[in-house]
Amino acid sequence: MKAIIKGLRLAAGAVLVAGVMSTAAQADGVRIGIAQFGPHPQLDAVVTAFKAELAAAGYKEGQNTTYDYAHVNFDPSLVPQLLTKQKAGNPDLILTITTPVSQGAKQLLKGSKIPVVFAAVTDPVAAKLVPSWDKGAPDMTGASDLQSLDGVLAFTRKLLPKAKRIGVPFNPGEDNDVAMLGMMKEIAPKYGFTVVEVGVDNANDIPVRISSLRGKADVIYVAASNLLQPAVPAVASAANAIRVPVINAAEGPVRENLVLGSFAVDYSQVGKNAGKIAVRILKGASPADIAPVKPAYADHAPLISAKQMKMYGVTLSGDLANCGCVVQ
Repeated sequence: MKAIIKGLRLAAGAVLVAGVMSTAAQADGVRIGIAQFGPHPQLDAVVTAFKAELAAAGYKEGQNTTYDYAHVNFDPSLVPQLLTKQKAGNPDLILTITTPVSQGAKQLLKGSKIPVVFAAVTDPVAAKLVPSWDKGAPDMTGASDLQSLDGVLAFTRKLLPKAKRIGVPFNPGEDNDVAMLGMMKEIAPKYGFTVVEVGVDNANDIPVRISSLRGKADVIYVAASNLLQPAVPAVASAANAIRVPVINAAEGPVRENLVLGSFAVDYSQVGKNAGKIAVRILKGASPADIAPVKPAYADHAPLISAKQMKMYGVTLSGDLANCGCVVQ
């Protein structure tokens, strides 16, 4: 996560990374564009697993497949430039990573006949990328990173059995975040939680917005938000200041002892799911005939910070006591 924060401090206008093409690729080989929102361990894992899945199916980089990779360092204003450049390369397929990039592709690649496979999109239906969870769009389908909120809340209840109020920061301007909040409100009562929402539309406002949960929340959940995940250190700092533990959608901050725990999706599996879809499309299938894929419950894993447990006086019980998921 530290690398992400450093990256976000760069001048965004100078950050658009040109695609690096494999010079050894055959001229008549498969060309695949990869449009990523920014460098991040989870998103990088998607790319690695995606390429591995294609290689396993015979699409080998440097032999018969060329990749054109680019990112915009989390600057939405640069997405049109990135996609226009990739469109000009006339690839056989483009992988778009995250909702903002995928929504940009939906608009900018319309009518281009270039199939798009998205990855790390929480709710592609709410984002208007596909018509339903049962059917792809004529130009697009892909692999969601939709976290099992049932799993998250069940994990949180076991970890913090006395907690009653769960604070949920979200970006009102991001479809993923709004969809997640709606699902959280629907599911939370099942686990004895009341949702306390707090809107955050600017990373600079995080300290103030998180501080507003003082006395109102017993735990804070940070979802897979494109605004909030790169700023988890700021969220964690503000939450620790008001003595409220944090459950995060990604495990990295747990390993860094910034937050108490996570019940996270394996992003390598998300990339693998996207790769399987890409292979089908490259072999002639229509995106419309391929339903978007959700991570299975088994594609999640718990992780708990020993340092944060000590900070908040947490004692593990039940199946968590022998989970083998505590990091020092």
